[in-house]
Amino acid sequence: MADRLTQLQDAVNELAELFCNSVGILQQQAAPGHFPGFDRAGGRTPQHVQPAEDYAQLFATLIGRKAKDIDTLIDSLPSEDSSTELQLSALELLERENEAAGQRLREVVSRGEQLLQRIQEALHDIAQSQLDTQLLLAGHRPEP
Repeated sequence: MADRLTQLQDAVNELAELFCNSVGILQQQAAPGHFPGFDRAGGRTPQHVQPAEDYAQLFATLIGRKAKDIDTLIDSLPSEDSSTELQLSALELLERENEAAGQRLREVVSRGEQLLQRIQEALHDIAQSQLDTQLLLAGHRPEP
């Protein structure tokens, strides 16, 4: 559970970083506003204007994805209803399922080894038949 909590904390930190970066970029790219009745001499103008990209859409997409990741992490945390007994019974069930899967795997491996042995024997018989045929065609008698 500590790993999930760490992941959740990292995701929240990344979301906060996205919010900060989005505000900074949007402020940097925004044109200065003029307020009626308030005219200040020497107002600042952006010195470096980058190509017009849709930063608002980009950051909205990134923030939305990160929020969805956070929801997924929260949903994966154990619920309050989860007691020690429930967790132990769930672990025991998983252990039994794991044992059954292990037994099935051992059976499949055993059948695969038997099949491999039969294939190797068949290949050996084929190779021996080809050698005998070549010797017979060359005029030699195969050894019994």
